[in-house]
Amino acid sequence: MHYYNITLLNSPLEPFTYHSSKIVNIGTKVKVKVKNRECLGVVISDYKEPDFKTNEILEVYDAIYSEKQLSLSRFISAYYFCSLGEALGLMLPFSSSQVLLGDSDISMHSQAEHGNEVCIKLSSNQKEALLFLKQHKISLLFGDTGSGKTEIYMKYFQEMIAQKKRSIFLMPEISLTPQMSQRLQNHFGNSVVMWHSKLTPLQKKKALSAVYDGTAKIIAGPRSALFLPIKELGLIVVDEEHDDSYKSSSRPRYNARDLAIYMGKIYDIPVVLGSATPSLTTYVKFPHIRLKGGYFNSQKEFIYERGAESLSPLIMSSLQKSVTAKEQAILFLPTRANFKYLICGDCGHTHKCVFCSVGMSIHQKTRSLKCHYCNFSQAIPQVCIECKSTLLTSSRLGTAEAVKNIREEFAEARVEQFDRDVITTTNKLKKALKNFNDGEIDILVGTQMLSKGHDYHGVTLAVVLGMDNMLNMSDYRAREKALSTLIQVAGRSGRKESAKVLVQSFNEAFFSAFVDKYEDFLEDEKEYRKELYPPYKKLCRILFSHKNGIKAQDAMNEMQECLRTASDIEIVGFGKCGIERVSDKYRFEILLRADKSTDIIRAISTCRNSLAEIDMDPIEFG
Repeated sequence: MHYYNITLLNSPLEPFTYHSSKIVNIGTKVKVKVKNRECLGVVISDYKEPDFKTNEILEVYDAIYSEKQLSLSRFISAYYFCSLGEALGLMLPFSSSQVLLGDSDISMHSQAEHGNEVCIKLSSNQKEALLFLKQHKISLLFGDTGSGKTEIYMKYFQEMIAQKKRSIFLMPEISLTPQMSQRLQNHFGNSVVMWHSKLTPLQKKKALSAVYDGTAKIIAGPRSALFLPIKELGLIVVDEEHDDSYKSSSRPRYNARDLAIYMGKIYDIPVVLGSATPSLTTYVKFPHIRLKGGYFNSQKEFIYERGAESLSPLIMSSLQKSVTAKEQAILFLPTRANFKYLICGDCGHTHKCVFCSVGMSIHQKTRSLKCHYCNFSQAIPQVCIECKSTLLTSSRLGTAEAVKNIREEFAEARVEQFDRDVITTTNKLKKALKNFNDGEIDILVGTQMLSKGHDYHGVTLAVVLGMDNMLNMSDYRAREKALSTLIQVAGRSGRKESAKVLVQSFNEAFFSAFVDKYEDFLEDEKEYRKELYPPYKKLCRILFSHKNGIKAQDAMNEMQECLRTASDIEIVGFGKCGIERVSDKYRFEILLRADKSTDIIRAISTCRNSLAEIDMDPIEFG
């Protein structure tokens, strides 16, 4: 009889011991019984005959996690404080026959079929950049919007294919996929597989088939594309590496950019990080090459208007001129829906979610208030629930309200909303982008989705609102995020002819100093962060939530008292979360700082309790 330790996939439980009359390879996917429930698990080690009764492995699948996948999973488990089963749950296994055969035996039969891609011509600056990237294991391609980063990536992919190697191309979220997918497929045909959460079961099956049989040479998509079973991996490219969507907001709370870097070390392959507005952490840690300018020789004029978030006379007249001249405009807002909050004009009460301590957003289309944290919704109240006043006002402009106001002002203009409330599928995204680029939309009003690297061919006016709200967030990266957003949105305009970028802000001095000199900002930001924040320090946020607020608070107090005895870590603060209640659970937090992550990991491992949810390298502080 053979005995094995088995971790349960997607389960927080520790491994269990099972037996089998047959030899089962380490990494094999199996079916086992836990109490009266059948579960999927992975064999992680042999085990000597135990002195307790064990259950038998019910089924052995033709699926196996490779040594490198197991190694990556162990790192995720240790660094991000999750079980090995939760870490392995991110990944898709190989077929057993693939792993047991050597790399050279895997089918690359489609090489001849797709080996003659369209020639990608690079400029001398792009050639110099590519040479730099090939000379470093981990490097940053710091390239302005429109400077040709994508062509460099594609040339690198082409060279990988020539070497019979495959590449992963990570992009933030689904919002980048339609146009990028088209560009990649125009060059590489069926050698490209797009992988993301919006694929149908049939599309996923076809994509996986191409990954398994070697047809897929370039696997592109958001962070989940990192965990596919790819043999002969030769290169990982992380585009828009600064983007927050690479960080998972649920356990395992990993950052795909950082895991890509770790995978580069495990696989001994190059990793390229690309951005027009790189994070300070990447800029400081890795060698970079600067790619300035772009194919678009047009001029951008930045105009700053002092004011709060509103459609001012200057903004409306600028939009009017754009519509009259039959030109196109984009308007950026950080807020979805109609307004952020519903506030009583008499007593100042904010209408909050009954389950979360946040104001609810007005959605005029459905005539409802909706919580963007737990999705609870209710009809818009007619009177204040505190003082019964009918004087209910709304603060902070949102996309839907902006669209409504602009349509009322310019009846002849074709105005469309471009955010997650409206763009809910890939097809809707493709359609909206096509309509805009075909000139069927005059003004596109949207949130962060506007800035996500889409190509808008004819935009001559970009209006940017809400910069001061971003700048004033309680987040050490607030300056970086606000400036990056402005540059990314501005980069969507002026691609064919000169453009105006109208920025509503009381902080013109900050934005105007750095909007054309992002590297100067990064150098300035270094001084601001030294001795306090990443990349010079490591941060960790520990969350405690429970329907009973006293239990959550007691768990926090217990852990912070224990952490005070640990050396080499600093408790920056502890107490109620900025948003105290979400989904009817009270939330408390501890924020830790240290020179090294190993110091934090050691301290938490000693002091952790059952309610503690660990967020290493956090990006959310609200």
